[in-house]
Amino acid sequence: MKNKKEDKTEKHEKKDAEDVNVSELQDQIGKLKQEKDEMFSQLQRVVADFDNYQKRAPKQIADSVRYEKEKMIKMLLPILDNFEHTISSAELADCIEIVLKGVKIVYDQVHGVLKSYGVEIINALGEKFDPSLHEAMMRKDDAGYEDNVVIEEFQKGYKLGDHVLRPSRVIVNKRAGETKPEEVPGEKQAEKTEEKLEESPEQQQSQEGEGLLESDD
Repeated sequence: MKNKKEDKTEKHEKKDAEDVNVSELQDQIGKLKQEKDEMFSQLQRVVADFDNYQKRAPKQIADSVRYEKEKMIKMLLPILDNFEHTISSAELADCIEIVLKGVKIVYDQVHGVLKSYGVEIINALGEKFDPSLHEAMMRKDDAGYEDNVVIEEFQKGYKLGDHVLRPSRVIVNKRAGETKPEEVPGEKQAEKTEEKLEESPEQQQSQEGEGLLESDD
């Protein structure tokens, strides 16, 4: 049997242990509350920053667009000036070379503006036909070029980085006896027209005569 003194000591020790646990829990609660307040404060700042961004973004975008417009217009103004000088010189010029020189200057200036914006001319002449860069308008048979190579250019193509703004319109070499490349729209009709033109006058007269006999019947 434990005496009263030992019981009293055990009770005190138990109470002290409980007091320690309560104190530790209160400290943890205090730390969690502090962390919660800090996170809430950070969240409030993030929300406020995002709110300000939403208000600033449209204005920043509008300012950027206006700046780029002004930049391009300022680059085009000297070109207009040279156009005016060229027109004035053309009215008084005795030599076509003077006019051509003025036009060449304006042409180079336009390409300079496009180049400053990252626009590049698509290489076509002498290159292998690439449907992602070139648009075939027709085909010819030229022994001086390999099959499926661009031999003439109707209209220059341009690209901005990897994006094609406009494909080059070209004539593609089609060597006789080579494997026929992909068909170009309207090519079959052109071949039929060529075959009809190659018919002899006797064949054409015979076909016309047969048509007349059928109509008489």
